[in-house]
Amino acid sequence: MIEGDWHCEEFLHSPFIRKQGNIYKPNNKDMDNDSLNEKTMEDVHTKEIDLVNRDPKHINDDVVKVDFEDVIAEPAGTYSFDGVWKASFTTFTVTKYWCYRLLTALVGIPLALIWGIFFAILSFLHIWAVVPCVKSYLIEIHCVSRVYSICVHTFCDPLFEAMGKCFSSIRIRLTKEV
Repeated sequence: MIEGDWHCEEFLHSPFIRKQGNIYKPNNKDMDNDSLNEKTMEDVHTKEIDLVNRDPKHINDDVVKVDFEDVIAEPAGTYSFDGVWKASFTTFTVTKYWCYRLLTALVGIPLALIWGIFFAILSFLHIWAVVPCVKSYLIEIHCVSRVYSICVHTFCDPLFEAMGKCFSSIRIRLTKEV
């Protein structure tokens, strides 16, 4: 053993466990089997995506799904040649398909980058600004509500109680004359 390496060997055989538990999980008393008991977390950045069902949460169900029959229709009695109708259908469908693919190839990745940055900023602001501000507001409002409650009980309760006692002796009798 090289001098100075004895510290390293000691740390390899003794885990950093206190009698009360891990310093990062102080309530966990059973630290010897900690690595076996912890749930494995999936990395969301490396999960596989479904190439068949590309809208598994159905977020685009309300988006207009336009097919040839939704845009072009010939009423009865005004039909074009069958070849023209078939060529129109094919032209519409293929053009829509390839234009969408071309636009997603050219604009999809830059927009994905922009939306990724946008939602990262939104998440950051929500986590680091909005929630702490709301919590701070709730804490401050709690203090204000206690002061308000004390003021109401100190000043308003005796006033309304006295008014109630004064007006409690008033009697109203209604009689109906015939």
